[in-house]
Amino acid sequence: MRKTGRTVTQSVAGENVLAFVPHALPPRNPPFDVTGSRASLLARAEHALARLEVAGEMVPSLDWFIYAFVRKEAVVSSQIEGTQATLEDLLHFEAEEDGKAVDDVREVCNYLTAVGYARGQLRRPKGLPLSMRLLHEAHRRLMQGVRGAAKQPGEVRRSQNWIGGTRPANAVFVPPPPNELPALLGNLEKFLHAQNGLHPLVRIGLVHVQFETIHPYLDGNGRIGRLLITLLLEHWKLLSAPLLYLSLYFKRQRAEYYRLLGEVRRSGDWEGWMDYFLEGVATIADEAVIAARDIHALVSADREKLLGAKDASVTAIRLLDELPSHPVISIPRVVTLLDTTRPTAGKAVEVLEKLGIVAETTGKRRDRTFAYRAYLEKLRVGTELEET
Repeated sequence: MRKTGRTVTQSVAGENVLAFVPHALPPRNPPFDVTGSRASLLARAEHALARLEVAGEMVPSLDWFIYAFVRKEAVVSSQIEGTQATLEDLLHFEAEEDGKAVDDVREVCNYLTAVGYARGQLRRPKGLPLSMRLLHEAHRRLMQGVRGAAKQPGEVRRSQNWIGGTRPANAVFVPPPPNELPALLGNLEKFLHAQNGLHPLVRIGLVHVQFETIHPYLDGNGRIGRLLITLLLEHWKLLSAPLLYLSLYFKRQRAEYYRLLGEVRRSGDWEGWMDYFLEGVATIADEAVIAARDIHALVSADREKLLGAKDASVTAIRLLDELPSHPVISIPRVVTLLDTTRPTAGKAVEVLEKLGIVAETTGKRRDRTFAYRAYLEKLRVGTELEET
């Protein structure tokens, strides 16, 4: 059995609890094993990512998939933390330019803001590098104006936290005490920049567990930990865009996800975790390739349908081209998107509605919205709320 950390006794609210302090990465004594079936699984995951990259390059607009898949990841990652917002909730809010987001939708929007900020910084020559400071700034944006906004957004916690249970003494897991965090986060940042010979996918899997174990914030750790996976896949050039919504795999296999995190801490089973992680990468990458292919085929078929229609117009064609990035629209939104007049926008929507490409969603005579229903049906898989 490999030891992955040490325990320290903490006095919290008059009770003594054992907090876990992980050893620095990479795993040692013995070193992490990437041979045999694990090597085959790693090759499969790498190949699946390569296919996903090619799928993104073959579509008319990569922005379609960046828009769609980032939103899918944002919704599912937020749902894991208890947010009761669906993909449709998010898209309807985005279609209403003057609408006010309910709290759960705002949390998803904040996730999108955090991802966009972090990606932008890493792409700019003078932006923040891959670092804890970058994650702190992303965390600040994630927690802005939502649940947890009063829990030191963008700052490393200064008090003891815990996972599960009503207090640290009956918690499922107690992360490191605050005084240990500077060294732990410093070591994690060094590992992010170290040349250690490990495959980037393996490094990402290790980093995710380490970040979740350190649990550096009072709230939002899970979302930042999953956001870090997205950033590293792109930063380490496994993908050129955030096309992998791995949170969907974690959501489907949630019990196993938490069990394996616990096994790393209890028995040092990094290999069991890595098998799960690589299987998830391969599975979701394959599903994303199918989704990309299906969405491309759908849009192409609808374009052919529109071009063959008697009342097709240039404005209607332009609107169809916008739908994959704006699958829920209103007439005012179309006016803005196409820089056109309200009557022209209304006629374009009417043409698409007659062809069955969009459908009205509100049942109202005024302030109506329209959805690209077939597209949403393909995209929404896995983003539905779980029955309780």
